Amino acid sequence: MFLKVIKTDIIEGLHKSANIIPTKTGAAFLRTIWLKVEDGLLHIMSTDSNLEFCGAYKADIQDSGLAGVQGRSFYELMKKLPEGEIALSLDQENKALVIEQGARKYKLPTNDQTWFQNFSEFPNSDSVFWSGDILQELIDRISFCISDEDTMEAIACMSLKPQTEQRIEVCGLNGHQFAMFSFLHDDLHALLPEEGILVQKKYIGELKKWLSSDEIELNISNKRLFFRTGDHSETFSLPLSYYQYPEYHNFLAKLGEDGASTLTVDRGELLDALERLLIFNTENNRCTYFSFGQDECVLTTQGQEVGSATETLATSFSGDLDKIAFPTRNLIEILGHYQSDKLEFTLTGSEGPCGIRGADDPDYNVIIMPMKIVEETYYSEESS
Repeated sequence: MFLKVIKTDIIEGLHKSANIIPTKTGAAFLRTIWLKVEDGLLHIMSTDSNLEFCGAYKADIQDSGLAGVQGRSFYELMKKLPEGEIALSLDQENKALVIEQGARKYKLPTNDQTWFQNFSEFPNSDSVFWSGDILQELIDRISFCISDEDTMEAIACMSLKPQTEQRIEVCGLNGHQFAMFSFLHDDLHALLPEEGILVQKKYIGELKKWLSSDEIELNISNKRLFFRTGDHSETFSLPLSYYQYPEYHNFLAKLGEDGASTLTVDRGELLDALERLLIFNTENNRCTYFSFGQDECVLTTQGQEVGSATETLATSFSGDLDKIAFPTRNLIEILGHYQSDKLEFTLTGSEGPCGIRGADDPDYNVIIMPMKIVEETYYSEESS
């Protein structure tokens, strides 16, 4: 193997390849970046046994071949080399990859070529195209509601499921929060199986690192979800999960039942107030309490060592609910994913699910579970 490459042509691919391999732990073959030279291109490949990355980049090829090197070391070296042309060659006798640039010369040990296994190929039939920036936004608005615990099985996954009228529902659930984004995409609707697909949260984070704002090509096999750049130069694939996802329409239906209260509030004003009240939260009291009047809402919180805080917001309220408590930090995060100036809270009870909708976010719905109200007074002021 002998070739010459321009650093800027491959460094982004090396970065993406190094991103998915274990840094220190795990088997040596999983910490490997594979360099395969064939068909006039340099193929850069890596896997952690679940995720797979394959990139093909232009190079001045003089001799084909295959080499596997310690991925993190190779990427860090290439990153620190100056811009310009770099020569890569395989020293078969000493089992080393030789990296040369001007008067600089480095050797990295190579792994046994028998370790190499072919990577999953992108299924070329029936693929669909999607906007990379829309997929990134969708991941942002859903993933914060997905459980971080792999042992939680289905609720550690993002669900994509086709519905009627060509709509697709993307959902995340972690037991105390739920987020759903609904959108139209005829081709993707036809590609998805009737039962939908599940993707574990830990893979979604790596997918987002790979994505750009450019258009991407997507396809599904029996076991994997594939993404490919529009020019076919890079492929990223991940395994699908096959757990049973909860029937979320049951608790969505609760928001439409009789007896629910509604609160309409300015999102920016509420967000500003909550960020100030967060200062007064402690590990033992992480809530903000909402007390309702017809034209105003009083927000209160208190902590044993930090004091108490009260703010009053002008709101519109209807219903019989007197008081409810939400985890402050979680509610702040939820509000940050909306674009609407005004939000409507549908409150089914002091301990029942609360739905949040906005006129400028018609396809987005978040449900948060309130916290049980415990009346405690840690701090008080006495008039003199």
